[in-house]
Amino acid sequence: MFQRVLVANRGEIALRVIRACRDLGIGVVAVYSTADKDAPYLKLADEAICIGPGPAPESYLKIPRIISAAEITGADAIHPGYGFLSENADFAEICRECDIEFIGPPHDAMRKLGNKNEARKMAKAAKVPVVPGSDGIITEDSVALKFAREAGYPILIKAAAGGGGRGMRVARDDKSLIEGLQSARQEAEAAFKDGSVYLEKYLEQPRHIEVQLLGDREGNVVHLYERDCSLQRRHQKLVEESPAPNLPVKVRDAICESAVRLAKAAGYYSAGTCEFLLDKQNNFYFIEVNARIQVEHPVSELVTGIDLVKEQIRIAAGEKLRFKQKDIVHRGSAIECRINAEDPANNFQPSPGLITTWRVPGGPGVRVDSHASVGYRVPPNYDSLVAKLLVFQPTRAEALATMRRALREFAVEGIKTTIPIHRDIFNSSSFIEGNVDTTFIERVFLNPQVNEKK
Repeated sequence: MFQRVLVANRGEIALRVIRACRDLGIGVVAVYSTADKDAPYLKLADEAICIGPGPAPESYLKIPRIISAAEITGADAIHPGYGFLSENADFAEICRECDIEFIGPPHDAMRKLGNKNEARKMAKAAKVPVVPGSDGIITEDSVALKFAREAGYPILIKAAAGGGGRGMRVARDDKSLIEGLQSARQEAEAAFKDGSVYLEKYLEQPRHIEVQLLGDREGNVVHLYERDCSLQRRHQKLVEESPAPNLPVKVRDAICESAVRLAKAAGYYSAGTCEFLLDKQNNFYFIEVNARIQVEHPVSELVTGIDLVKEQIRIAAGEKLRFKQKDIVHRGSAIECRINAEDPANNFQPSPGLITTWRVPGGPGVRVDSHASVGYRVPPNYDSLVAKLLVFQPTRAEALATMRRALREFAVEGIKTTIPIHRDIFNSSSFIEGNVDTTFIERVFLNPQVNEKK
């Protein structure tokens, strides 16, 4: 087992990893930017090292500074959390070349799966269904037009190295396709230093289902069942739950088995998530693999009783999985709400600032993962997530009731948060019945002509 782990991240996930290391008896090094110098969780680490100013490219994305911090503090492993460098295959390789273990998948698997076009090819080879798409990267507009006219509009333009909705456009005719190709390439180049894009047939109002995976270095891979992540705005998730409501058992089993098959084909180990779209006929299609721990991983922890971050660390240290697929039992219903420092009434504009009131809910079946507190100043430099509110109950109906109660108890002042829209969502008849898709938020809550909330 490792003696000391450096946490190459910030906020909620940094605190989560620090706690997992403490539970395993491992020393912890935290890194921080000047924007995070007063973050309370830094006091829980054995050492805290400043790696630069607030902007992420000058701190949390600065590989030499993170490696130097690990070397001077004697860390023998680095946990990247999510975001920042977590899916950077070059960073993973550099860590290992410096005799510092990267707590994540092998860098060759990250490279294969990190490029969505290559991941599609691997999925096809593993007999995992994929959304009909172009044969490789689109470099010429004429090729794009030919594919779109044959497949039929609407068409989805996707950045090959993309994520979080960046480099993604929907085209509904020739004109919007050409314009979308140009803007998607520019956005992808700026975000990922890779402007390559490919095309897929756009599925109207699909559901978003993902499968949590764990694998070890000996080729053992298991799934921790599925999560429904359909409630999104601008391709960013707001609510995640397990089990996925109204999902037939046969479809659920097929999705989970497909995810395991693809992970084994890629030689994948550590934690990871295989994501799918589900159409109205319950046909599922692979879209991507997130080669890291995800924001919503506690949902799977609650329904299986398995601590995913601890398992990540054990696997990175060379340990075998301590359980087989038959040992993993799904129990109850878990739901997560992402509490972001954003103003839902103002098109989800970021709302950084000083938190003057912070009263978190509690009681049976409630879990809050957060680095925030009264007096904490939410910086403007990073992702707006300030808390993850989770509930766990024997049934979905009970989980919904507990979440409604928890959202009423949750009080935050000084900044705007997504709590108000979550309260509306959990009183929506469509959501209560499990009849939502990835366009639900835009159609219902951001459309003034619709009043389905009542």
